[in-house]
Formats: sequence, structure tokens, C-alpha cells
Amino acid sequence: MAQTLVTENYIIEIKNNCAEGVVVCDDITYIGTSKTSGNHIELSGQTHHVMCADGVTPCRFLGYIFENGNVTYFVDQAGAIKVTQNETVLVEETGEWVY
Repeated sequence: MAQTLVTENYIIEIKNNCAEGVVVCDDITYIGTSKTSGNHIELSGQTHHVMCADGVTPCRFLGYIFENGNVTYFVDQAGAIKVTQNETVLVEETGEWVY
């Protein structure tokens, strides 16, 4: 299953490579393409959830996390992307999910 997030400067395709019905997945593919340069990056990542009170069961889906060295990409379910390097925000944009 794939979904695409379109922001002002990027087109981001998220592919869930886990079986349908799997809640916590550590096999998510991120393909991000810059609208201005055409450059793209492909990363592997996982789903990100708030855990229930038992600390084990996922209660609420928040989005996806991808790591590239010390750069973290977070794509949330509401359609925002935030790219940080250590504590510095490199990119922060909101867009629309297109299915």
C-alpha cells in the first residue's frame, strides 16, 4: 500500500511493506523528491505510535519515522513533514495526502 504527501516543495511517497492489518510496521519506505531540483532520497523506516498505559500496546498512530545518519524524517498522519538534524529543524512543511 502506498500513499503520497504533496507539500509546497516536496512529493513524498510512503510505502507500507508489511502485511495488511499489521499495526506496528518496521518496513516502511520513504521516497522523497524535491520539486525544485528533482533530487530524491529513499529511506527505510517504521511506524510511530503512542503506547497505551501498559507500555507495550500501541494506542494511537502518529506517523512514520525515518533515519539517515543523524538526520531524522518524521511524516505525520495529518500531512506534515519535519526533518531534523540533531536538534536543528531543516525542513518543516504541511501538505495534502493524495491517494
